[in-house]
Amino acid sequence: MADRQTGADDHPRRFIGCCGAYCRTCRPFLDGFCKGCKLGYATGERDIARAKCPIKVCCYGKHHLETCAECPDYAACTILSGFYAKKGHKYKKYREAIEFIREHGYAEFLAVADTWKGAYGTYRNKTA
Repeated sequence: MADRQTGADDHPRRFIGCCGAYCRTCRPFLDGFCKGCKLGYATGERDIARAKCPIKVCCYGKHHLETCAECPDYAACTILSGFYAKKGHKYKKYREAIEFIREHGYAEFLAVADTWKGAYGTYRNKTA
């Protein structure tokens, strides 16, 4: 991907976490308490080898994918399935985001997600 090769961190996909979290509507990110899931790695400000998130290390670091939606091993991934199996509504919503991206693509996801008032929202009235 061009932005990965040039080191630019401003492509809208860069604000979607490997797991499906969306930085641009996340309160800690907006308040400046979080650096985002992938920002700074392409420019060298952060070192992916030091990342603590196993999803990010696998997806972004090892496989050079923007999100797990692009992974051919998505359905069989034990790292991701373990993450999505955690208790809490947000994990279900992150899985829903990745599955929406797999079905409809990044542009459609971003069109929907940029209307959310919180870290996740609904996909109603959106079709491919």
